[in-house]
Amino acid sequence: MEEKNNVLKNEEGQVHNEPQQYDGTQGNGSSTEEKKTILIVDDEKRIVDILMYNLQKEGYLTLEANDGEEAIEIAMEKKPDLILLDIMLPKVDGLTVCKRLRHTLNVPILILSAKDEEIDKILGLELGADDYITNPFSVRELMARVKANLRKAEVSNQTSENEEENKVLHKIIQLGDLTINLDKFEVRVRGVPIELTLREFEVLKYLAQQPGQVVTREILLEKVWGYEYYGDIRTVDVTVRRIREKIEKDTSSPKILITKRGVGYYLATD
Repeated sequence: MEEKNNVLKNEEGQVHNEPQQYDGTQGNGSSTEEKKTILIVDDEKRIVDILMYNLQKEGYLTLEANDGEEAIEIAMEKKPDLILLDIMLPKVDGLTVCKRLRHTLNVPILILSAKDEEIDKILGLELGADDYITNPFSVRELMARVKANLRKAEVSNQTSENEEENKVLHKIIQLGDLTINLDKFEVRVRGVPIELTLREFEVLKYLAQQPGQVVTREILLEKVWGYEYYGDIRTVDVTVRRIREKIEKDTSSPKILITKRGVGYYLATD
């Protein structure tokens, strides 16, 4: 297992051991009102400083929490636009933090961890994380993930608020027992409302806009998560599994969200 302090590498593969002093002159030049706020949750101050430096250089505002209890408190009070969450935390572990926050906050949660076991990754995604990054990872990869998740969340929120864009889309999609209301971000199965995360809703929405058509996992990763190169294809499988647990009577024999073995997924049209 990689040591936790090998969290960031530059584009040449060298680990950033010490953050430089940031004077606020770099970044994307956006005003304070336009900047997105990112909550960094890690119990190692040096790692937090490195992450803060690189995020602030890109024009983001940052918040800091050093244990699980503090992370929950700050997230609920400040409502950041994205959360970078370590798993190995004192007081309350990162997976528990993720589970608690997902019930109340609909913001992207990216898990950062030195634990690279597949079971940890799958568990994190099943508890509601939007992404899982195993260190050491490059600054470029981290920023790509952050930007992609923020961009996707922003586009999804704007879709519900922008009436002109909604006119282009069908406001209600009906496919057999499945009803999707794009205006209200609401999903019903046989008339019963289903609670989905933003990412789960976006997967269903994308598939519903092309009913009966098989969509590959690679396309879903690109269109829904917003990035292609850095994405882990298992992220799609885990998200589909979570959706099925909520919309299918029998997950072992799904009737709504169907798998085309070796190809991808599609929504049944009857």
